[in-house]
Amino acid sequence: MKKIIPALVLGTMVSLQSHAVVDKNFDYHVDRFADIEVLRYEVPEFDRLTLQQKKMLYYLTEAAQAGRDIIWDQNGRYNLQLRRLLENIYTGYKGDRNSKDFKAFEKYLKQVWFGNGIHHHYSNDKFVPEFSQSFLEGEIAALPDNMLPLLEGQTRNEMMSVLMPVIFDPSVMAKKVNQDGTQDVVATSAGNLYEGVTQAEVEAYYNSIKDLNDPTPISYGLNSKVVKENGKVKEEHYHLNGLYGDAIARILYWLGMAKEVAENDAQKAYITKLMDYYITGDLKLFDEYSILWAEDTKSDVDFVNGFIESYNDPLGMTGSWESYVNFKNSKSSARTETISSNAQWFEDNSPIDPRFRKPNVKGVSAKVITAAMLAGDAFPSTAIGINLPNTNWIRAAHGSKSVTLENITEAYDMASHGNGFNEEFVIDEPTRKLMDEYLYITDMLHTDLHECLGHASGQLLPGVDQDALKENGAALEEARADLFALYYLADPKLLELGILDNPDAYKAEYYKYMLNGLMTQLNRIEPGKDIEEAHMRNRQLVAAYVLDKGKKGKVVELVKKNGKTFVKINDYKKMREILGQLLAEIQRIKSEGDYAAGNALIQKYAVKVDPKLHKEVLDRYSRLDIPPYRGFINPRYTPVYDEKGEIIDVKLGYGENYVEQMLRLSRDYNTLIK
Repeated sequence: MKKIIPALVLGTMVSLQSHAVVDKNFDYHVDRFADIEVLRYEVPEFDRLTLQQKKMLYYLTEAAQAGRDIIWDQNGRYNLQLRRLLENIYTGYKGDRNSKDFKAFEKYLKQVWFGNGIHHHYSNDKFVPEFSQSFLEGEIAALPDNMLPLLEGQTRNEMMSVLMPVIFDPSVMAKKVNQDGTQDVVATSAGNLYEGVTQAEVEAYYNSIKDLNDPTPISYGLNSKVVKENGKVKEEHYHLNGLYGDAIARILYWLGMAKEVAENDAQKAYITKLMDYYITGDLKLFDEYSILWAEDTKSDVDFVNGFIESYNDPLGMTGSWESYVNFKNSKSSARTETISSNAQWFEDNSPIDPRFRKPNVKGVSAKVITAAMLAGDAFPSTAIGINLPNTNWIRAAHGSKSVTLENITEAYDMASHGNGFNEEFVIDEPTRKLMDEYLYITDMLHTDLHECLGHASGQLLPGVDQDALKENGAALEEARADLFALYYLADPKLLELGILDNPDAYKAEYYKYMLNGLMTQLNRIEPGKDIEEAHMRNRQLVAAYVLDKGKKGKVVELVKKNGKTFVKINDYKKMREILGQLLAEIQRIKSEGDYAAGNALIQKYAVKVDPKLHKEVLDRYSRLDIPPYRGFINPRYTPVYDEKGEIIDVKLGYGENYVEQMLRLSRDYNTLIK
């Protein structure tokens, strides 16, 4: 599972001394359009890597980028064809590039790039073009035949008849992921994970093949598309000789190169197992790879590459393709290593029913990393923390590995200095001062605890299906991990361990979390719409529950000040008690597979938006001109060769802009559409 950066974007949060070593002159800002800002991130200490490590990192970044087309196709069956068409129009355009239609077209293309398809990466709603259909049709007519991305046997007119409604008709493929449990979420989701099947048929299919008594079940559906053929429901798997084979072949080539320069035998073993899995699609091999990967805590360079998180599947089963390439930040990792070494204490003292605690926490490792490449579903929008593997029995028997992407958090923070957010939304000067002093470290600790211990905590009762919570599973799991982290941020144990030096430091994160969950994340929602994205549902669920259950004692209030709404926390200790109560209930729901109770929590607290408060938040944000969403372009790695063709160095560069990088990726890593 992964932790996504929240909507809260603070101003001057903390002095530079609290950060890692950063270049004060580094330009983080790249582009701005629609509701998005594109940043770049720094890769500090790249030069300290050995040549072997640099070569491995380079090979892994190539393997990461080689899978780009997979996520585009998973997000929608027409995305690759549309991307090629839009890019060919953009690069070959002969008219006035300052015209209204072209500027609107350019904005749309940038949105499509950022969403890895025609749907918004967070809201899942289809982008609405601000240029006319006649403009696009005219530009398509001007393209020569060899510039048209026609599918085999398809004519120009046939392509137009398919793609025009996809772009312009709001009723066609309206939402990438629909999580409304009152509807058929499979039939009403536009993602390309199912074809010709209903939700009931998919659930019946998996129920027929699952063995709930198997103590080591595979992650059913993780690497497959479910279709109906001759009236029979079946899976089409992703592997070398199956779906996405051409992209997987290229990934395999670069993984093979990386294996030859692995840092140790353990790393070489899990790369080999990952390659075997990609070749066969056998999910038991994926489990074997996951165990080997989780148990390798010695390697400096590390990576994730595969079908991992299931947020884009309305049933929470199929993994979206993604990749992270990174290396260890040894200095900052001391913090996470202290936390992970005390994992059993945190588990034993969790405020949940002892039946749901792990009696023996195994193999919980954590480190702070420097991200070197983001790809697939992790690009351009990315997480700030990751905990894997996701499989419950592997976590219980073999442990898990957690990482905090500190240079990504640094980039978000450094790009936010002085934006006026604190003055607009934080209730008073003492609270702003507390956040200025302690929010950076407590926010990092929240990520550490969320990933390292939160996701790794608890256990299912025997016979409980790990997919029992269905469309609510992701939001409830993220809430569970957030609650675990929030509960322990206020625990004296962190002072005892020397991680915090002030017993009131946790209040900075508590205030930020409540402000974000109750108010500021609404900046990401269009007027009149519900909350859809799992992490946003999670945060509103937690904050709204605390507000509701703390009404009697006015634990937390929404108060008016000079005509504006503010969050006011009156009793931080009582708030912690309520967080513990909710953690206990959500852990019970997960451990027992109680879909009805989980759905009731989601529907009561996580989905609906107060329209009056929503309008106020949008109005106040508009005066600050802060984009609701941010993401990144990657640095570029260029090998240096000697006269024998051997790599003697790898150079790191930050020079590309957003358009240049996206066009280069489409040109150099085109694997699934010609």
